[in-house]
Amino acid sequence: MDLFGETRAAYRDFARYAAGASETFADWALAAADDDRVLAWLDELPPLKRQPNLVFAAARRHGVPAPEPYDGLRDALLGDDGPAIRETILTHATQTNEAGRLGTLLPALALAAGQRPLALIEVGASAGLCLLPDRWAYRWRTPSGERTLGAPGEPELVTEVTGPAPLPVERPEVLWRRGLDLDPIDVRDGDQVRWLETLVWPEQHDRLARLRAGVALARRDPPPVVRGDLRADLDALIRQAHEETDGSAAVVVFHSVVLMYLDEQDRRAFAADMRERVAEGRCRWVGLEPPGVVPGMSADAPPAQLLLGIDGEHVAFADQHGRSLHWLD
Repeated sequence: MDLFGETRAAYRDFARYAAGASETFADWALAAADDDRVLAWLDELPPLKRQPNLVFAAARRHGVPAPEPYDGLRDALLGDDGPAIRETILTHATQTNEAGRLGTLLPALALAAGQRPLALIEVGASAGLCLLPDRWAYRWRTPSGERTLGAPGEPELVTEVTGPAPLPVERPEVLWRRGLDLDPIDVRDGDQVRWLETLVWPEQHDRLARLRAGVALARRDPPPVVRGDLRADLDALIRQAHEETDGSAAVVVFHSVVLMYLDEQDRRAFAADMRERVAEGRCRWVGLEPPGVVPGMSADAPPAQLLLGIDGEHVAFADQHGRSLHWLD
């Protein structure tokens, strides 16, 4: 979905993206795409603020029920005299912190690290829930049986796996971790956590439960997430990771569904910078993004599937919420 394109087309694209995952959001997006008054309301927002995820979450935060018909959303947007919904859209972001993606990211992180401990840097980290791969239990279901990691009673991520995925035999040792975000979420702040909960699509009760489990994990020892820009501030974190681990850890920069929020110029610049860092041996790079987002990494993907890459090379398809992983031959 092109977040910088024409609004009507973006909402139709989102409807296809949401189909099968949230019928409410698919219906809302399709109806909005055919509603000239709502499109005019949306077009008064800055381009990046028109995205359906953000608009729908802001409306729900101000009492629009979901799952419910589109009329409730329409009435709320067109009657937003406060304008409370608009203000929430302008002051918030879609910082969905989907820890379920760790079920698809961990094989790539482990492969990138080799046999070394990890020093993790997540760009676009939100609350940092994906910085905790060593605190979750995992269940990978493959055609030849199940692979599990973790102890009974720990929150578990379940992923259906096909293809020759390099599933790790133990959880990683994480020596060092940092997140980088323009506006970090504090897991100890109840209002900020409620915003994360509002970003979960209405029918996806499993995702809401997983988010709450991740927040509980993070609150025991919150992962450090620093305020900063992925272009301007990443090099300093990479240097810090090497210095504070005495070079004993594999520094891996990773992100999931982050670059799609950058314009094309910034995507190209970030990808070029990352390839240079990898070539110089300063870090490894794991990315999980929609098709066409990472320059030089594109493929025809099934609906709602992301491309998983290591050092800019496509290695797998992955479900947007971590439910499935197909590793390429």
